[in-house]
Amino acid sequence: MGKPSVKGISSSNRWSSIAMLEDDEKALQHDWLSDLPDDVLLSIIERLDAADAMKTSILSRRWKQIPTMLSKILIMVGSADNMQERTCDVARANATMLGATRSLLESRSTSPYTIHRLCMQFFLGDGSIKFGPIVSKTIATHVVSFAEFTILTEKDYERCNPVDMLAYGWQLKLFISTCRNAFACLVRLKLENLRLGESDFPTILKLCKQLGFLRLDNCDMGLRSLLAVEHPLLRELEIIRSEFERVDLNCLPELTTLTFSYWNSLHDPLSFGYVPLLHTVSISNTALSWHKMLKLSEFLGKATVSNLHLGFESEKIWAKPEDSTELSEVFSKLRLVNLAAISEECDLTWTLFVLQGAPSLEELCIRVCDCLGIWDEEERKKLGYSEERKDADAKWEASYFKHRKLSVLRIFGFQSEDKFVDYITTVMKAAVNLKEIYLHEKPACEEKCEYRRQRGDKFPKSRKQKILVRNSLYAYAPAVKASLPILRKYMHFCFCWITRKHALWS
Repeated sequence: MGKPSVKGISSSNRWSSIAMLEDDEKALQHDWLSDLPDDVLLSIIERLDAADAMKTSILSRRWKQIPTMLSKILIMVGSADNMQERTCDVARANATMLGATRSLLESRSTSPYTIHRLCMQFFLGDGSIKFGPIVSKTIATHVVSFAEFTILTEKDYERCNPVDMLAYGWQLKLFISTCRNAFACLVRLKLENLRLGESDFPTILKLCKQLGFLRLDNCDMGLRSLLAVEHPLLRELEIIRSEFERVDLNCLPELTTLTFSYWNSLHDPLSFGYVPLLHTVSISNTALSWHKMLKLSEFLGKATVSNLHLGFESEKIWAKPEDSTELSEVFSKLRLVNLAAISEECDLTWTLFVLQGAPSLEELCIRVCDCLGIWDEEERKKLGYSEERKDADAKWEASYFKHRKLSVLRIFGFQSEDKFVDYITTVMKAAVNLKEIYLHEKPACEEKCEYRRQRGDKFPKSRKQKILVRNSLYAYAPAVKASLPILRKYMHFCFCWITRKHALWS
């Protein structure tokens, strides 16, 4: 076999290779990005934050005009996470906000382009007073389809005292005075840590004529004050950590979603007036010993919701079990119920009053955990936590009933214990058309939660443990023949650290 020949590179091949290298270098140096159509280029720039979007204006003459053409403008400083200490320099943050506002908004004085979305997150203070007029002028001279303000305070909830709240309330009113027309076109507004006068909240609601979403976090008009909410367009309302004695939802014809969490009222903290479209309600509270047990039939009034979330934060059960005849009206349209953060020491039988009182219920979700924020008994007593069993006032004896709509039962924090097995069996006997049961492991807790150290985890992980759970339920199955297919095929064990569901049977 002959040796392979080695041919040298001819002169023509050599010059051809050099030409190709030069072409490649020119291609690398070419500004391909600037060749993109305006709409594609704008779509890319609008995905950048305000600081990076401003920097693009120095790249070329064409790019200098980009900020004046943006249809979506997001200018955000600070963190909205109240659970983390805010260590940033507020004055410096608002100076950055002022620079971004001037660069992105003042330059649009002669721009013909509409701003479809303007979102701003900033701290109250002297800096906010300076960029308020810029925002006001922009809205006065341009069509702004959607505007959102998230207004933060220098101190978060945990460090904020009544004096701070009064000061922040005054700062908010001063800011509003600099840009009233901006508030008039707001679609979303988030406020926190404010104490305002008795007439201030109604005034803000009247001023925000386009408002569709409102969040009030640790806002009030003084201790034991009353808040009346009326607005023709408001669709979503969130009230968190309320010091109001009562919030009256007097007239909200477009309201669909309500979140109400953590109240200090001695009485019913909410009243429902005209809310014809309300379908989703989430209510949570860390109930202390003195908190009133709420009767949902009275508490919800004439509201007929389809999606109900009740959160108990591993403390006292504050919802009073009621007879189905009392709940027939308020639960008539209920389709999904989530009973969250029920303490491990509680029996689950009391939750069946919801199933019996809601004939149209399709999915029931129970979440069990003991993620207490405070474990020390002396400190709990000092703060007013209940010393009794957390379900001491939630007694309810299950009577014989049949439910024909429930198709899904979910239990988070399931343990291989009689309490859980008995509960599932009771639901299977009542829900004759039950199709699936999901048993979830308790989600991982934060390090400060002592749940893992207090007791061992009894979630069935091995196949043998799953079989034992199946056999425990199967012992009751002869009395409930309709439940046999569920046990054989439709029971799922779900682990918290993966998303794939592990079925007991394939």
